[in-house]
Amino acid sequence: MGRSIEQACVRCSLLRPDPSQRDRLTEIRDNLLDRIAEAQREGWLGEVEGLEISLAGAEDKLAQLDGGLKPAVIHLGLPSFGRIAGRLSSP
Repeated sequence: MGRSIEQACVRCSLLRPDPSQRDRLTEIRDNLLDRIAEAQREGWLGEVEGLEISLAGAEDKLAQLDGGLKPAVIHLGLPSFGRIAGRLSSP
């Protein structure tokens, strides 16, 4: 039961993974790959589809963690002082 709960969590777009859990998330991804291969061998097409959705979620969470390690600059579009000062002065 624990694994299915974990799979449901990796599918959740609201989940923000904890960097300390990266190894566990990698383990979940690897397990999903093994289960997809087994389901394909056995012809369990419905199971393959569900597992692939979980796999995409796990890979997305890993990408979030990897992206979170790199500082990102976000331009907020706020005016600079020069623009503000230019608007306040009158000719």
